[in-house]
Formats: sequence, structure tokens, C-alpha cells
Amino acid sequence: VQLVESGGGLVQPGGSLRLSCAASGFNFSSYDMSWYRQAPGKERELVAVIASAGGNTNYAASVKGRFTISRNNADNMMSLQMNSQKPEDTAVYYCRAVLGRIRAYWGQGTQVTVSS
Repeated sequence: VQLVESGGGLVQPGGSLRLSCAASGFNFSSYDMSWYRQAPGKERELVAVIASAGGNTNYAASVKGRFTISRNNADNMMSLQMNSQKPEDTAVYYCRAVLGRIRAYWGQGTQVTVSS
């Protein structure tokens, strides 16, 4: 099982980044997928979640209207489009796959830094 995040980097306030999560080794289309983030000295927090079929999404209040989560079950990929970024978006971003209460997998994370 692998979840590999990519697309992180340095972006200026107000800018945009697109994160991707490539999944392999499990039945991707059966899993709800989510993005979490962890800033230095803070607990890991849920950013956005998308249901297995892709129809239902939810966002943390802090990112609603700025971030968009999506997935492509044919390609086993999930993305997070991040617009109008703020310094407080700086964190390591992780993707997570969840199958009910049965199983969960984490990626290794990708660093996003929002700074001028």
C-alpha cells in the first residue's frame, strides 16, 4: 500500500498550489479520502474529505471557499487545489485513505510554505 503526496513547495500569500496524492496497493475507489495538515507545534487537523464515489465533500471552516478536493478513481489519484493561500496554511499536508472503521492509510506528507 502506498500513498504518495506531491506538489508542495513555497508560495507567496495569495498564491495557489495543487497537491496530488497517488494511491496504489488497495481498492482506491472503495475508500473515502482526505487531506490533513500539521503545522509546527500543532496537532494534525482535517482539511478536506471526499467520499469514495466523489460526490460528497467537506471542508474545514478555515479553508472553505479557498480549497477544492477532488479525485479520479480511474487513475487512483486525489488532488487538493489551494487558492488564496495564507501564511497560516503553512504545514505538512498528508493524504489519508479510510475504509469505514476497518482500515486507514497515511501518506508521508508534503511541505507547503506560504511566505513572502
